[in-house]
Amino acid sequence: MSEITVLGIFVADISFSGPKIPSIGETILGKKYNVGPGGKGCNQAIAIARLGGNTNFISKIGKDAYGELALKTLEKNKISTENIIQDGNQQTGVAGILVDQNTGKNAINVIVGAPSSLRISEIEKQINLIKRSKIFLTQLEVPKDVTLHCLKTAKENGCITILNPAPASEISKEFYNNIDFFTPNETEAEFYTGIKITSEEAKQAADKLLNLGIKKIIITLGEKGLFYSDGKEEIYLKASAVKAIDTTGAGDAFNGGLAFGLSKEKPIKECLELANKVAG
Repeated sequence: MSEITVLGIFVADISFSGPKIPSIGETILGKKYNVGPGGKGCNQAIAIARLGGNTNFISKIGKDAYGELALKTLEKNKISTENIIQDGNQQTGVAGILVDQNTGKNAINVIVGAPSSLRISEIEKQINLIKRSKIFLTQLEVPKDVTLHCLKTAKENGCITILNPAPASEISKEFYNNIDFFTPNETEAEFYTGIKITSEEAKQAADKLLNLGIKKIIITLGEKGLFYSDGKEEIYLKASAVKAIDTTGAGDAFNGGLAFGLSKEKPIKECLELANKVAG
């Protein structure tokens, strides 16, 4: 039995590193580029696998060169490819990432590709996998009806559910009722609460989210660390001290670390400390 099941997308990340992120109409000369595996779901599954977790990844890709990259990446990380749907009429997704080499900060345009056509009827086999899992982790990069169907199935079967609400977009009340852990970053937390977050406002935003029916909130605060609340216990952790070279995927590493810690039934503070280190 797989302890953790991740539903999400794979995209090929094409990242460009330069002295700054260009503004509209501006051309800059960068230093280097890189093509590699990405997509929040895939990144999270790989983080779990590299920590030694037993994980399955549900996704959809095209039958093309980037689709091959997806399969090779999963195999290399010892993640089964049997829950990957391949569709010859669809393109595998791609993300264009612009990285500021001085701060490591980025701007990203994701073309979801094949997973945007994912339907509930296509994932009957994968639904059984979710039912048998301990933890179900997902984001908002696949169609919402599929995401909600999987979250509800997971909850009905006693799974711990984690929704990493990225990219931030409107979700229905039904989503909130089926989420155990909600893991927005500052920008996403502001989207869902209307509260601009430096560190002090994190508690205010968390309270607002708890009132929507979510059980536990973790707001990641970039270099400031994180804030956790379940309405009773509150935990504030500073970020691991690292020099930021490139922040791409730090949130995914965090979510993977969190899912892994929870699957090992560690106390919440230990799970958060582990996720924090993995993100660093």
